[in-house]
Amino acid sequence: MTNTLFPAPQAKPITLRPYQAEAVEAVYQHLRDRDDNPCVVLPTAAGKSIVLGQIATDAVTKWHGRVLVLAHVKELLQQNADKIQALYPSLDIGIYSAGLNSRDTDHSIIVAGIQSVYKRACELDAFDIILLDECHMLPPANSEGMYRSFLADAQVINPNVRLIGLTATPYRMSTGLICGPENLLNHVCYEVGVKELITQGYLCPLKSRAGKTKANFSNLHIRGGEFIASEVETAMDNVVLVQAACEEIVALTQDRNSVLIFTSGVKHGQHVASNIAHLSGRECGFVCGDTPGLERESILQRFKSGELKYLANVNVLTTGFDAPNIDCVALMRPTNSPGLFYQMVGRSFRLHPGKADALVLDYGENILRHGPVDDLQIKTPGQSGGEAPAKECPECFALIHAAYGNCPECGYEFLPPEKEQHASQASSAGILSGQVTDTQYDVQDVAFYVHTKRGADADHPRTMRIDYQIGFNDWQSEWVCPEHTGYARGKFEAWWRKRSKEPFPNTAAEAVEMAEDGCLAKTTSITVRNVAGEKFDTIIDYELGSMPPRMDGSDEKDTDLPAMPDWIDDDEIPF
Repeated sequence: MTNTLFPAPQAKPITLRPYQAEAVEAVYQHLRDRDDNPCVVLPTAAGKSIVLGQIATDAVTKWHGRVLVLAHVKELLQQNADKIQALYPSLDIGIYSAGLNSRDTDHSIIVAGIQSVYKRACELDAFDIILLDECHMLPPANSEGMYRSFLADAQVINPNVRLIGLTATPYRMSTGLICGPENLLNHVCYEVGVKELITQGYLCPLKSRAGKTKANFSNLHIRGGEFIASEVETAMDNVVLVQAACEEIVALTQDRNSVLIFTSGVKHGQHVASNIAHLSGRECGFVCGDTPGLERESILQRFKSGELKYLANVNVLTTGFDAPNIDCVALMRPTNSPGLFYQMVGRSFRLHPGKADALVLDYGENILRHGPVDDLQIKTPGQSGGEAPAKECPECFALIHAAYGNCPECGYEFLPPEKEQHASQASSAGILSGQVTDTQYDVQDVAFYVHTKRGADADHPRTMRIDYQIGFNDWQSEWVCPEHTGYARGKFEAWWRKRSKEPFPNTAAEAVEMAEDGCLAKTTSITVRNVAGEKFDTIIDYELGSMPPRMDGSDEKDTDLPAMPDWIDDDEIPF
């Protein structure tokens, strides 16, 4: 159905970025062709306010309509009013917000806080378009709330009013995607991704720091879709672990300008700020919900100006905080919400002069829990209860319950999880899908095993499994194939030749026996490659000690070793 209220737009008086122009046109196309309400999905720092401002401006200047812009925090209200005014300085814009001490009602564009107006639709009079910034705050279908209450009254005043949402995260923690037939917003009309805008040069490149240990938050309980706050703070506010994490943050941010730290509670945040200040010799600011308004504004202004390098906060700077100078985000809290995880990381997306990239330090295992920030794994409603997730067996790739210690399909033995309350070093998971992170680890011990696939017949080749200990209960495994033929056997021979002067064994049992007898050079370190979005890491390089002498004492016979097959390029094998 064509809607004549929204004709095709004319040439715009300002130049939008290509994806911003595409988003605006997608909204207009939706309004012309459909009767329901669209949603635009743009990453944090992609300029949602510009898109919002352009739509509001067009509605007033081209279609002689009246527009309401709704948001849930006063920072967004002021931001949106400023952006719209900058687009068209002559526009008639008013603000209705108790927090900003303004109650304008008779302007063509009203920017309002939902808390201030949800019972005052009649006072504000009729609107043709209602724009919802950060629309992931909308209530789910068949539920009440301030937005739904206001919109019901607004539709009584003007039954033809159209609703347009803008967000970076089109889902809610407890109910899944915000668009649906019964929801206030019905269809995503335009979406562009984080990685795409980084590639195009509109967002800041991201990288995450690899750490040697991983957190274990399996004992945290979930209430209302999120981890229970008191349990999170108890787990995170550990003197030893806070000290270790702060030491790493200070060490890794020597060449960073502005470090934003998300903590798990007020006491935890205060302890983090105190430790950062002591270790760095520089002040670390701290803000929380109880910080007085003027003090908070002063601290934030000093941080934005660069005067304050470190700033810790508790749940107050996740949305609407615009500080382009942020070049490091430290997540010292776990969250079960992919949206909150995204919003925290998103504080570092903006470009800034002299800012080559942004570093993400994750001490809450959020990347592992939710996936890379450009490929979040969104849970369906009901999936976020306390049950353990599934896991995949690296040997036979069976998908099994996480409680299994051994794979029921092939017998693979899963290594025990870490027992630490939280990581004293940042997670090694990549912040962007496809991001490759190579990390070198010192090897503390090596163990060798013969592995037989469960259910295999007696003629099935067995493998030799090597486990490298790289931390307390932290192991990295690999498999080599002495009993296979072709390329797999060739790789095994290359692996063996790098470590031993002995002839190649022909069975896994023989290889394990020779390894345990000391026939292999000691592995002193390994380099592990993590590719974000992939389940398992791989060993790509080694540092080896001196090669042991031949067991029969005849080192001069090294040339007796068989030649490598012609089709194996030794230079292409990292062993």
